Amino acid sequence: MRLTRTKLGPLQCTCVDADMTGAKPSQVVVLCHGVNAPGDDLVGIGEELLQLAPQLAKTTRFYFPAGLHDSAKFGMPGGRAWWEIDWALFAQMMNTGDYAPMHQAHPPGLDQARAALEACLADIFKETGLDASRLALGGFSQGAMLATDTVLRMKSNPAALVAFSGSPLCENEWRELAPAHKGLRVLQSHGRQDPVLPFEGGEKLRDLLAQSGANVEFVPFNGQHGIAFEVIQKLAQLLEREGAK
Repeated sequence: MRLTRTKLGPLQCTCVDADMTGAKPSQVVVLCHGVNAPGDDLVGIGEELLQLAPQLAKTTRFYFPAGLHDSAKFGMPGGRAWWEIDWALFAQMMNTGDYAPMHQAHPPGLDQARAALEACLADIFKETGLDASRLALGGFSQGAMLATDTVLRMKSNPAALVAFSGSPLCENEWRELAPAHKGLRVLQSHGRQDPVLPFEGGEKLRDLLAQSGANVEFVPFNGQHGIAFEVIQKLAQLLEREGAK
């Protein structure tokens, strides 16, 4: 397995490629980390997927971009963020249980993060010769929200949207955009005891997408703010099916 670091668009990326022959992949997976995590925080998922489904080594390349913002200024050295969080507001939402301000807001910095990710994807497509139809785009927490926002603003559906412990943002905009993506394959997971982004937010995102015609596979699990093994197994199966096309 080969692990390389490269700049794609404006983003530093870690690439996991198990095919040591230099052959181009037939599908790509791009996963975006959560807020204040290292840029390579989700690299282990790529390695785990290759262990669960070794045949992906012949078809799939994994990219893990690092967010635009250095989290050292937030007291989290080594971490990255896609956009700055209003932590006072977030603490208030956690205390009251009312996450409507987050669900309805279009956070400052989201547009810049999406533009950076889009530029990164453009370079990935140029590098691999593929297009969005061969892309599984996703992420964890803040990264899942960015991936969802990016997919809903695409002109055509990617192979899949993967949302680990995500929640709605700019809800009115997403409701307007989502019907243009009927048939979108979505793999989504959320912990029932999540204290950071409550389970109800995951259900809200699931319903928003499903009611607009997306094909949503929702994987709830008994756990907190994380990524369950069962959803990684589901992702391996999804990628196996897509890679065989």
